[in-house]
Parts: sequence; structure tokens; C-alpha cells
Amino acid sequence: MPAHSPLALSAPLVRPSAPCPLRASLLPASRAAKPPPAAFVRLGARQCTHLGRAPSRFCDSIVARSAAARSQTSASPTERRAGSSGPAEGEAEAEREYDAVVIGAGMGGLVAATQMAVRGMRVLLLEKYLIPGGSSGWYERDGYTFDVGSSVMFGFGDKGNVNLVTRALAAVGRKLPLLEDPVAVHYHMPKGLSVQVHRSYEQFLGELTSRFPHEKEGIRKFYDECWVVFNALNALELQSLEEPLYLLGQFFRNPLSCLTLAYYLPQNAGDIARKYIKDADALAFIDAECFIVSTVNAANTPMINAAMVLCDRHYGGINYPQGGVGRIAQELVAGLEERGGEVWYKANVTEVLFDEQGRAAGVKLSDGRSVRAKTVVSNATRWDTFGKLVPAERMPAEERAFQQRYRQAPSFLSIHMGVRASALPPGTECHHLVLETEWGRMEEPYESIFLSIPTVLDPSLAPPDRHILHVFTTAWMHNWQGMSTEEYNAKKQQVASQIIARLERSLFPGLSDAIELMDVGTPRTHRRFLNRVDGTYGPIPARRPLGLLGMPFNTTQVPGLYCVGDSCFPGQGVIAVAFSGIMCAHRVAADLGYEKRNPALDTGLSKLLAWFRTLA
Repeated sequence: MPAHSPLALSAPLVRPSAPCPLRASLLPASRAAKPPPAAFVRLGARQCTHLGRAPSRFCDSIVARSAAARSQTSASPTERRAGSSGPAEGEAEAEREYDAVVIGAGMGGLVAATQMAVRGMRVLLLEKYLIPGGSSGWYERDGYTFDVGSSVMFGFGDKGNVNLVTRALAAVGRKLPLLEDPVAVHYHMPKGLSVQVHRSYEQFLGELTSRFPHEKEGIRKFYDECWVVFNALNALELQSLEEPLYLLGQFFRNPLSCLTLAYYLPQNAGDIARKYIKDADALAFIDAECFIVSTVNAANTPMINAAMVLCDRHYGGINYPQGGVGRIAQELVAGLEERGGEVWYKANVTEVLFDEQGRAAGVKLSDGRSVRAKTVVSNATRWDTFGKLVPAERMPAEERAFQQRYRQAPSFLSIHMGVRASALPPGTECHHLVLETEWGRMEEPYESIFLSIPTVLDPSLAPPDRHILHVFTTAWMHNWQGMSTEEYNAKKQQVASQIIARLERSLFPGLSDAIELMDVGTPRTHRRFLNRVDGTYGPIPARRPLGLLGMPFNTTQVPGLYCVGDSCFPGQGVIAVAFSGIMCAHRVAADLGYEKRNPALDTGLSKLLAWFRTLA
């Protein structure tokens, strides 16, 4: 990473924070072979800084609990934040070989690790930062608990098989109290179009078709076809699509569902929509629906991805975890550790290690330590995995083909605000998408504004009579490079002010006067704290795709190396990466003998899937 001022990278508060005199005495010092997980608390950023830097955007306010607090009864799982950083360099490593080492504690890595641990595998999860969760992490400041990423939680219902976040937690014996969101998102679109996506499917369709009465039949046909795909997914026990015995079992139990998904695998949502809908503005609305899913329009959004999200919001509903999105990662970590898994924080993986046969056999950390494992699972993007963790000369041909079929999605500019409650009109919904200019500018940087107000659902996240506003909008890394610290901070202020002014005009008059706290994050912030190349949100098609046909699964052409997360099938979003984690764990478990497998069928299916990807 280029050498920049920490202040320039850390998206500081608009109002500076004072350094913390307690920092040095509170940070953990012990590095015993198997230290107990340290319970952490988070202090306001105006009281402390993190590791001597300027206040960081995500969890800069984490400091270790005092010795007195640790001497009391051990903390509950939901209180625990960050624990062991692993054995010290030089400790005997022969006794510490793992079945799997997972790089990165984002949602995909967490789900993969927990799913492997419940099968009895010895799992080590390595996280570069101080807390788990990645884009689904959290940070606290001055009495506010902020979600790092989106507060729209799909896959969190209590029925069916597509409730993948619920299933991941249940696998390790966890369940979170949930708050129902009655409106998934309120669209504020060009030409004054206002549409609320109600939890009730019929209520949503009624509102949408009232805006486009001449397209009533076509709109219903499109969304009903989404339900055909969703119902097929929901009928299956979702596991690895690379495991032939599982696929055969599902096919014999649900042949129609399997054939339905095979039919839609190479199709995009835009093609389906254009079969039924002709009105340009109605089609543009479908683009906006898909943009939330994939940051691209409907023509470039796979139908399976679109259907999974557009229907789950009505089937399982959008449900927010009480206490914030970060609770998901906290509970998964607690469940992983209860089942014998380990989590090391401040564990920066710099390369994948290989044995004499060219098989992935462990990882090397930035402090010189090495960890041996039978398999390596990377929750980094494929661009970070191949070319960084795996040297370019080892990059398989299929990974080169992936980087030709897909390019990096933009990053985000994010604004976290604490505001007086008087700024919000009564009845304000939790989630909004604002594009008040032109439909054609939807994918341009800073044009589409996504807004989350989680305190509408959970007031405990903010001080009394206060709300959280979390704004994010697409932004590209190249627009934030080559600046001095002063220029960088000035640009953040400028862009944030423009966005806030737009929200004042369209939704919240007087908003700027109600702001009491504000953090601004840029692609540089996301690159630093999420450890993602250029802060990218994930892959998007470099050209018009054939649905998900070209998307790679979890296995790679490097023996013993697997990928998980949004660079794998089925792509971006919490529900998608949770699916990826479930699939990855199943495939690794089969390869290591923890699940049934047939090597001949494995080889045949692997070649068939590789051939399918060449068609894309």
C-alpha cells in the first residue's frame, strides 16, 4: 500500500478528536500460546485513538478492557470483540497444523469457518483488523453504534432454505433478536417517482403498478417470474454446487427445481424484464432494483441474484439484528470458538505457502510467522488472492480468464452521521435510494444515494433523541489518489456537503444544522480497513454476462486453495456471500473426508463446470 499519512487514510471526524492517555496501558501485551480471548469494550473516539493513529473510521475506538474487568466473570459472547493474535514467532508449529486456515473474517470467511468447525474440522480464522465482520462490521463513537456497511439484511427470515444468515447462526447454536422492517426500501427517483417496497408483496405490487397502470400486467409477470426462480432455490437444501453426490441427491428429490435453476443460470434480469415491460421509466425502475443488488443495471444482473433478493424481502422479510449488524459477526465468532475454532486478530497474511507438489499448505504472516494447514480458504477478493497472496507466476489460466470476464466494481464514499431526531419527519422509513436527476446517471459516481437510518428500527444504537444516518454512494479509487492530506480532506468535505445538500432538498430540510457527528470514508478508507483492492465492492461484468455462467465457484486450479466471498458464485451481498461460505465449507469437508465424495464424479463435474465457464 502506498505510504500515505494515517490522517489521510482514516476518514477522520469533521471535528478533531483528542488522543487517549490510556491507550498504551490498555492494549493487550500477552502473546501466550493459547491465551483466553480478551473481552473488549469500545470507547468514544473523542477519548482515544487507535494504535497511535488518527481516529479510524471503523473500529478505531476499540481498546482492551481493564485488568479489573477481566478479573470478573468472563464476558458473554456478545460482549467479546477481539481475542488472540496467535502464538508468538518461534513457537513450535508442528503441533499446530489445521484442517483449514481461512484468510479474512468477512461474512463469507466467517460462515465458511463455522460450517467447517461444526463438521469437526480444526479451523483457524485469520483477520488483519481488530474485529470480525469486514463490510458487516461495526464501530462506536460518542454513544452511537454504526454499521460499517448496509443495514439491509436479506437471508434473515425464519422459514425456508434461503434464510442463509439465520442458518449460519443456527449451525453454531446462535440466534439473534430481530426487528422487522416494514419497508425494505423507499425509492425517490427521477420525475418525482416515489415507490415503497412494502414487506407485503401484494402491497408493493399495488403501489408500483399504480405508478405505471399501463404496465400492470407486465410488471406482475416479471416479479412473478422472479418468484419461480426463488421458489426453486428455496426448495433445495443449499450446499456446494461443486459436489456431485449432493447435486444428484437434490435432483432426484427436486428435479423440477434443479432444471428451473439450470434454465435461469445463464439469464439476466434485464432480459426477463424486457419480455414483459416496454415503458422506459418502468424498466429504469427495474434497473434501480438490480442496482441495489449488484451496483449494475438489470441487463448485467444475473436473474438468480435478482430473484433471490427481490423475493426474499417479501418471503423472509428484511429483519435488522437488535444491537446492530456487527452482532452477526460477534455471534459467529463466539460459536466458532465454542466448537474449537480459533480466531487470530492483527494477523496480516502476506502469502500462501506451497508444498513440493505445488499444493497450498499454509500461509505466511507479515510478522514472519507461518501457519500450516491442509487447505487454505481465501476470503480476499480474487484480485487480492491471485497476484498478491499467490504470486503472478502461479496464477492459473482460469483465474486470468476470470479477470478478463469481470472487472472490479466501484468502491463507495460513505458518510456516517449522528443527527438530532428533529431532522427526520414522522414516519421516515429505514432505507432509501435517492436519484432525483436522470435515470441514465444511476451508475455514475455520487449520483445514486443509498441511505440507511437503522435507529428507526433500533433506537438503542444512538443517544436519546438522536438518529444515525448512513449514506453511501459509488466512488472510484482513481478519483481519490494523488492528493496531499489537505486536498484529500478538503475534497471529502466538499463531496459530503454536496450530498447532504441534496438530501436536504429531497428529504430532510434543515439536515445540515442537525448534524452533531460525522465521519466521511472514501475508497482509500475502504481499501485500508477492509483490505480490498481499490476498496472495490466486488466483481462486475466486463461485458454483458450470461447470467452466472461465468462466475467461478469455490475451488481453484491451485490444489488445496479455495476462494469464498463476493468473488465467487453467486456474487455480492450478505446473503450471497453467506451462500458462498456454506458451499465452500461443504466442498472442503468433502475433499478432506468429512463428507461423502466420489473422486471420479468430482473430476467429471469439475471439468464440466470449467467448460461452462468458457461459454461465458
